[in-house]
Order: sequence, then C-alpha cells, then structure tokens
Amino acid sequence: MKIRTTLTALLVLLGLYNSIAQSELTLAGTWQLRLDPTDEGIRRHWWSEPFPDTISLPGSLTEHGKGNEVTLQTPWTGDVVDSTYFFSKSYQSFREGDLKIPFWLKPVKYYVGPAWYRRQVDIPAGWKKQRVVLNLERCHWKTMVFVNGQFAGSQNSLVAAHQFDLTNLLQAGRKNTITIRVDNNTQVYIGQNSHSISDHTQTNWNGLVGNLSLRSGSLTALDEVQVYPNISQKNIRVTVGFSQPRNQTFSGKLLMQVRSLQNSRSTLPQQVKAIKLTAENTTLETTYSIPSPQLWDEFSPNRYELSLVVVGNRADTISRKKVTFGMREIGTKGTRITVNGRPVFLRGDVDCAAFPLTGYPPTDYKHWGKIMRTLKEHGLNHLRFHSWCPPEAAFQVADELGLYLYVESPSWANQGSAVGAGGLVDDFIYQESERMLKAYGNHPSFCMMSYGNEPAGVNQGNFLGKWVLHFKAKDTRRLYTSGAGWPMLPENQFHIHSDARIQRWGEGLASIINRDKPRTDYDWRTIIRPSKVPYISHEIGQWCVYPNFDEMAKYTGVLKPTNFEIFRQTLQDQGMGDQARDFLMASGRLQTLCYKADIEAALRTPGFGGFQLLGLHDFPGQGTALVGALDVFYEPKPYTSKSEYSQFCNATVLLARLDKLVFQTNESVKAAIEIAHFGAHELTNQTVSWSVTDDQSKVLVQGKLNKERVHIDNAQPVGLINVDLASIKEPTRLTLTVQLVNSAVKNSWHLWVYPAGLRADAAVGNVLIAHSMTDEVVQRLEQGATVLLLPYGRIAPDKGAQVKIGFSTVFWNTSWTMGQPPHTLGLVCNPKHPALAHFPTESFSDYQWHDVVSHAQPMILNEFPKRFRPVIQPIDTWFENRRLALAFEGKVGKGKLLVCSVDLETDLSNRPPARQLKYSLLRYMNSDQFNPEQALDTPLIRQLLTSSASDRR
Repeated sequence: MKIRTTLTALLVLLGLYNSIAQSELTLAGTWQLRLDPTDEGIRRHWWSEPFPDTISLPGSLTEHGKGNEVTLQTPWTGDVVDSTYFFSKSYQSFREGDLKIPFWLKPVKYYVGPAWYRRQVDIPAGWKKQRVVLNLERCHWKTMVFVNGQFAGSQNSLVAAHQFDLTNLLQAGRKNTITIRVDNNTQVYIGQNSHSISDHTQTNWNGLVGNLSLRSGSLTALDEVQVYPNISQKNIRVTVGFSQPRNQTFSGKLLMQVRSLQNSRSTLPQQVKAIKLTAENTTLETTYSIPSPQLWDEFSPNRYELSLVVVGNRADTISRKKVTFGMREIGTKGTRITVNGRPVFLRGDVDCAAFPLTGYPPTDYKHWGKIMRTLKEHGLNHLRFHSWCPPEAAFQVADELGLYLYVESPSWANQGSAVGAGGLVDDFIYQESERMLKAYGNHPSFCMMSYGNEPAGVNQGNFLGKWVLHFKAKDTRRLYTSGAGWPMLPENQFHIHSDARIQRWGEGLASIINRDKPRTDYDWRTIIRPSKVPYISHEIGQWCVYPNFDEMAKYTGVLKPTNFEIFRQTLQDQGMGDQARDFLMASGRLQTLCYKADIEAALRTPGFGGFQLLGLHDFPGQGTALVGALDVFYEPKPYTSKSEYSQFCNATVLLARLDKLVFQTNESVKAAIEIAHFGAHELTNQTVSWSVTDDQSKVLVQGKLNKERVHIDNAQPVGLINVDLASIKEPTRLTLTVQLVNSAVKNSWHLWVYPAGLRADAAVGNVLIAHSMTDEVVQRLEQGATVLLLPYGRIAPDKGAQVKIGFSTVFWNTSWTMGQPPHTLGLVCNPKHPALAHFPTESFSDYQWHDVVSHAQPMILNEFPKRFRPVIQPIDTWFENRRLALAFEGKVGKGKLLVCSVDLETDLSNRPPARQLKYSLLRYMNSDQFNPEQALDTPLIRQLLTSSASDRR
C-alpha cells in the first residue's frame, strides 16, 4: 500500500496521473464594443443586448483608434496648469488646428468613461461541476462583469488581476455571453498625478490587457500559496489556502516538492501531508526542508519552484499549483540594508510607467527583459516603481536577473489628494497593498514597499506609521517605509529622502553643483547622521538634456511626440534648426557630468543606503522631463554609453576626493583615493594603478597603490596621490585615471590647470575695453577701432538678464518647476575657434566653465540675423529656444567688436578660468585672425543693454 501511494504521488507530480486536469480557455480575440460616454449603460441594461462596434482584446481603446480627438477641452487626468508655456501667446499657433501639446505625449485618441465589451464563449461540456474563474490580468480601472445577463461582481484594483468566480453563472456545453464594463473615470481620488492613472505617463487608458481567460478546476482547489524562506533553519514556511463549496468536507493529501530552477537534476524529496477541509476557505501551514539552500541575490539569482498537488482519497488529482521563490532574506544592520546578511548599496532607477507605444504597461517577458537588462548593464541593481505596481512579468524578469524591486501602492496622494483622513483613499491604499502582497509576495525580487509617493495630509504620520507597523507584522519578506520622499517616521525600516543630493527641489543656483567651486570631496554624512536606519536618497539627478529630434521616428504607437514637434519648430523659427544635434551632444555631456557628481557623492558617503535616480531614462510628462541617458524607450542616446556609466555606477567603484578640480601651476593635485565595494565577496591583495595624462593622452606621472583587504563597504581609503604642477607651462586639461589592476574597474576625472601669475590685461594691446555703447565707443568703432565690450551687469531685463544661467544643466524642466534656475543646458562652442585658442575646451561645458558661467549674464540675440552664431552660446530651455550668447563678434563701421557678457574684471587673481578666458579673447583680438564677417548695426547692440549702458553721452 505504501509503495502504491508513493508511486501515485510521483505520477501526480510528473503530470502523468490526472483525473481532473485544470484547463484554461483564452478569451483573446474579437469582442463587441460600445462606448458609454453619458454613463447610461447600467440604467438601460446594456449587458443583455449586442453592441454595434468591435475591438480586439487584449488591448486598449486608443490602440484601436476608438475615442475622441484631442482638443483644448479634453478632460485630462493630471495637472497641466503648471505648463504656462502652453497658454502663452508664443504658443498660440500650436493650440489651433492640429493641436500640439508640450506637457506630455499626445494620444491619437482619448476617451474617459465606461466602455462595454461583450462576447460569446463556448464552454466545454467537461467543465460541468467545476469551478470556473474569469481572469483579467490588467484592467484600467473599474470592472463590472455580467454572465448571461446576471451580475457577477465588480472590482477596481490597479495592481492585480481582476478575478471573478463564474461557477454558478456559466452553463457548460453551450454558448455563454460575457459582458465586461470597464470604467476609467477616477474611482478613488488617489491623486491625479499618480503614475498608475495619469496622462503624464502611461495615460488614462481604457481596456483589458495581459492574460484574458477562463480557468477551470475542481470545486475544491488550491488558492493562495505563500512561501517564507528561513535561511538559518534551512527551510521554508508555506501557507496554503484552499477554497471549496460551503457545507462540504474534503479529505485527501497535499503533496509538495521543491526543485532548483538552476539545476534541473536538483529535486528535493517529496513531502506528503494529510489534509481535511471542512470550511469554505481554509489555510494550512507547513514547513519544507531545503538542506543546502542556494541563496538569491543580485550576483546569484538562484530560484526554486514549489509544486503542490491536492490528491483525493482515490488518488485522483484535485488541484495543482506551482510557485517560484528564492531563498532570500532582506534586513537592516545599522544604516545598511542587508541581503542574506551581506550589506548592499542600492543603485536604482525610478520607473514611472511610461509606455509610449501602448499607453499601458506591457505584460510580456520580452519588454521587461529589455528594461531590466539595460539597468544592470548601466551598473544598477535596483528599480523603484513610482506610485504604481508592475505586472507579473516584471517580477519574473527581476527574479531571474537579480534586481531588487521597490514597489508602491498606486497612489501619489498629493496635489489635491491626501492620506490619513480616514476615507476612501486610506481604505484603497490598504486594499491595494494587501493585493500586491497576495499576488507578488513570493517573488524574491520584491524587496521593499511603501504606501506610494510624497504624500500630503496633516494626519499622514499617524496613518502611515500604522500602515508600516501593519505590514511589518503581516509579512517579513520585505522592508517597509512610509512613502518615497517623506515622511521619515520612527516606524520606517528605511527612509527615502531628497536632502542627500547635489540639487534639491527649489534650490536653484544655491545647490552644491552651482554654488560651490568644482570639487569631489563632499558627501552626505552630516545629512544622514540623525537617521538610525538606512537612508536612500530620493530621485537624485533630474538633469536634463536637449531633445533628440531623431527619436521622434520611434513613436509608432498610440502616443505622438507633439511636444518635440513644438520644440523643433520654435528652434527652427529662431534659425537654429541646424544646431539641434550640437545642443543635444553638448547638453548630454554636461548631463553625464552632473549625474557622475550625484552618484559619486552618494558612493562617498559612509554608511549610506543608496540612491534612486530620476532617472536613467526620460520622463515624458510633467512638462517633458528629458532627464535620461536613455530615451523613454530605454534606448541609448548618442552622447554617452553603458560602459561610461558603469565606471562610476557599479558594485565596485574607485573614487577620488579632491578639494578642487581647477588648479594653477603653483599648486599640487592632492587626491585621496577610495573604493566603494559592494560585490559578492571581499577582495584581497589589490593594486590600484593611477596616472595623470595630458589632453594628448601622454602620461605625465603614474604610480600604484596597494590595498591588502577590500571589505564590503564604502569610503575605504586606498592611498594618497600628490602631483606637482610646476612643470606645466600652458593652460591644459589633465585626466586623473585610476584602475583596479587586472579588472575592468576604473574611473577618471578631468583637472584644469592654468598658469599662475598670468596678467590678462598684459594682452590688451590695441584693444579698447568698454562697458557701455557710448557715442564715443561707437565713434571709435566707426573709425576702425578694435573694441572688447564687457557689459556684465548691464544687460537689459528683457534681453537676457531674466535668463538665469548656472553651471549645471536644467533641473527636471523649467515648466513643471515654474522656472527654477538654471534656465540653460550648458554651453556649445567651437573649440577650434581662435578666440578660444588659449582657453582649452571641448564643444561643451566641463568644470573649467563653472566660474565663467557663475559670473555671467546671457544675451538674447533673437533680433540678430538668423544665421548669426555666437562664439560662446548657452543652450536655452527648449520651451523658449532663445538665441543666447555669452560672447559674439561683428563688424561695426570700419571697426571690429567682440561682446562678452562675462565678468572678466572682478577678482581675477582668484578666478583663473575667467582670467584665462580674458587673456585668450585679447590675444585673439590682437591677431590677424580677428576679422568678423557679420556687419552689426549699433542699435542692434544697444538694445541688448540697459539705458545706462547704451546711452549716447
């Protein structure tokens, strides 16, 4: 008897002995469709009549061209009032005719309201007396289901599949009519900018996507299965939920077996447990030993599969289920997050649910595989889902690749919404959180969780503190925090806050990267010191790049880049269409520098928990935030690469603490080399080679530093470098490079060196330096003089003084931030222009421009000839596309004029880049090469200046 039972159990697990096989009937295909914009369908019993239109599901209305044209009256979901540019006079033409919008991508059609989907389904005769469940994997938003004219129920989840038990409504062996009403009106006011529902990102779509099916099985069935790993005990605790008809008793066996998904031969012994079910819903708990567990983490994402089979007394299979899990425990130790006891440093991106081809989250493995492999290739190990929860495929891919996921319930309760008021929003957050744990809780990649993003509400602390306590007690498989951004509550297992970054919201030109002289020795230890738990920096970066108009061809789906059309048109109207590529490349190099500074500051901070970028890829809404090295399709832009990013963003990164990056030749470069190492293992007997090279890649000096042991930690000192600069005679760019010998771990920094004691005014020669366009200056020009006009502080308010320039590129964008400075995206110039012959530069901003732009006022040259090009040109925000200049040249009468709106006179002994620039301009102006081609009228120049700077006395 024992042999027979064991054999039967084995056959069951192998799928060879199955008297009642579970089956699935797909509902993909053609459905009848009827839109219900006036919401009369329920009152008129639409579920009992055929519909006039058709649609293919899975899919959305927009995908099939259903809905209305986009107009100025379109009832968007999401704030647009902040996009003041759109309502300005200069944008009037874009509001007429074929409407173009700048604040997010434009859908080809738009519909808000109920939509009814209907089809007939042949139910197999063999499904009689079986449980049948309707599965709708991803819906937006509320669904109501009718079967053969009978109401089957309603659901409104944004995070999990909508599932309906249709057992008592379907008739086996005949045609059945299924009608589904989907309503994408806001059901609970969770915040209209929440990425789960907003037109800023995935769009407020209407439809049914992912798996649409009917699933049949025994009336007594396995329901919810949760697996809780215990590494120290080398086992898993398994809770098994059963469902069955009321007033029925079932006796049988539960067979469980675990196998490794990495090793097909590694199958653990079967476990058989006798069960007796007497209630309609029963949960049993058991344990299963895993003697030598293979652990799951970012380096070794080992996964297991648990197979469960319910067998009746006659050895007939009643129900079966398979669950994938990982032997992973996440915790904290001091201010570090740990995975399986080993410290980790989170290097994350923020996914805001932007899907320009579909307008909704794809549910396929291929799509999420591309996203997550790209993240890992750029040195990241973590992904946050901002106010939304991804579908099952995302968790599956993250499990396989070893990516730590931080998932939020679908709410950004701000901008009119709030938490803690005790109403529908609070209830919905709890409900959705429970659904997330039930649906995705077994995934080892699901490591962290919060209510959502940046909450409002006077009672938020009380509500969110209780929320954290509730879920900490309920499910210990992940860490919990109140919300992304804030609040920092004592209940939090980790904090996410925005103070620890090089530019905070609203900080403008007072941020570290704009205010302080270029250096790499700062970190956030003072900011995080009060925190007793891990501190993750919130949405660092947000550094913009100029639009890549070549990207527009990729928008072949439901969303169109009319924002890019606007920006390209205004650029062309200003005569700068041919500079679009230059603007992209120059701003992109500055963007990369800014992200490097942000990430390295985090890696330099002792005891830091990690960071979440905003972002590695673009955000299409909130005024258009082009913050990524990748576009919204997770594809690279042309100015950087994954190999460059992974040098300063990786599990192991070499760092240099330098108190300055701009030097004079009477100084020395003093660098403290450190290593941040969060790899799989400690390292021993390591050698770091270093070199300083010139701009021709010639090695000037080099050496080696030895490190006996590299722990899993950051801020680990490697050694000191001291390089005397006395041998350098000319202004130059040097590069400090460090590399871990016999590895790909390397990093580098540009250093700028200028001759000490240089007297720029010694190069004045025949140049007349003026500050105003007085009649005397004009007269001298007319007579053939060479004039350097330095009008810093004298630019007219409407001709450039209102343009706030800083060193960094634009933060987020100038629309959503209400014009937060800087308004520019760096500089573009011709490094071979003779005016810059003695001021080494590339075609874009590097740190040698920091002092220059920090003491400058741009000039707006919109009224100059269209083809006129400045010598030094700031790149304006794409919302304005003004032709800006810091330096330009032209002919006035018989004379030659160069105008530079940089302060080239104040404190030059302590401002070597400005001193060097002045020297370079003067040398150029005294040479035969200074021969401007463009003739400029005096009034054209005078209108740039304030009346006191352009008077005619």
